[in-house]
Amino acid sequence: MLTSINPATGQKAHQVVSLDEPGLRQTIEAAAAAAETWRKTSIAERAQVLNAVAAQLREQKDEIGALMTEEMGKPVKEAGPEVEKGAWCAEHYAEHAAEYLQDQIIASDASKSYVSYQPLGAILCIFPWNAPIWVAMRGIVPALMAGNTVVMKHDPHVPACAVALEKAFRDAGGPANILCNLPIPTELAEQAIRHPAIQAVSFTGSSKAGAIVAATAASEVKHSVLELGGSDPFVVLADADLEAAADTATLSRVINAGQSCIAAKRIIIEAPVYEKFVDMLKERLAKLKVGDPTQPDTDLGPIAREDLREGLHRQVTQTIDEGATCLLGGELPEGPGFFYPCTLLADVTPAMCAFNEETFGPVMVAVKAEDAADALRLANHSNYGLGAAIWTADTKKALHFANELQAGQVSVNGIVKSDPRLPSGGIKRSGFGRELGPHGIREFTNAKQIWIK
Repeated sequence: MLTSINPATGQKAHQVVSLDEPGLRQTIEAAAAAAETWRKTSIAERAQVLNAVAAQLREQKDEIGALMTEEMGKPVKEAGPEVEKGAWCAEHYAEHAAEYLQDQIIASDASKSYVSYQPLGAILCIFPWNAPIWVAMRGIVPALMAGNTVVMKHDPHVPACAVALEKAFRDAGGPANILCNLPIPTELAEQAIRHPAIQAVSFTGSSKAGAIVAATAASEVKHSVLELGGSDPFVVLADADLEAAADTATLSRVINAGQSCIAAKRIIIEAPVYEKFVDMLKERLAKLKVGDPTQPDTDLGPIAREDLREGLHRQVTQTIDEGATCLLGGELPEGPGFFYPCTLLADVTPAMCAFNEETFGPVMVAVKAEDAADALRLANHSNYGLGAAIWTADTKKALHFANELQAGQVSVNGIVKSDPRLPSGGIKRSGFGRELGPHGIREFTNAKQIWIK
């Protein structure tokens, strides 16, 4: 039995019967059988199904959003928009998949030579708890529009969200088993990866778990795409629009109670504006309301699990012990639920825990840089390389940072976000491969070379 705990109360939220090993094999084989028919459908037919799924998500938005709030604590004002974003993803690929997958003509000694992007079969997608609908849709939709079927192994802490997502696909009236929910405990994931019918694996989650998934898939000679953790730098140079930068840094850090891989985690500030900008951050963070995620005026809900909250507090405490200044928060609250206050740690250096480890919660880290060159050095001083942001009024400096920041995506004077139109992914310990955009849909295709005399 997979049991979710409401992190706002610490009480049981939902239970879903988990599959045993025969059930696991049966589910994967059903998806593989469906792939034989689904691959032969036209892109227009697939688009019709995905548009219907988008309509179902919008129709069921309130119910699905409530499940997210119950199972992982997402505030209601964020839950509905997440479902909407999942619907947008379906509609985007329904409209653009034909363009993304069109044959690529390449001149050679043939009369005609080209690359044809063809489906692989059944794809295993392993998803995390922090964005149960959006992260799932950005993996499922491109794979389906490419002509694959999907076996969805969602996080066992959000089992009801997974059931609801599969139901939305079923209610849309598409072919059976193009999306199959696989409610299994984590210890059975290896069997799913190794099943002969699984052709490739997509994984979103921690770097530690991603390394295990990648190694297991590689041992079976299966392609994998990994979107892993991040410790994203948010660089603020002295000439930046400080008001806009402070607003964006605050928003980026506290979305989903800070439980986002692409959140701004290390705020690196050029020395001439360091004190001023830290004060601006403190003022904004202090205004945010932490509380009941079912209330529309709540800004931050709870941390998703007690063990995650304990790990976050350990990072905060260790960083303070190492010499950081705690300007806000940093104390475990009393009472039910797994809440954690907005916390601002200043004067953080590369020798400290919160600079080097990913902090998955509403903990902002302020780092002083002597100049622009030092800011770039500090930004790249990380084992992670997911997203990064640079704030400056100088176009030349902005482009220099955009080119030199070691990350899969860089935002200039804006927030790092995932968008169906643009590829998303990381380097270093943040993973490999890309989701979304034209690059994402091609990850799970056979780029077949065809040569004609």
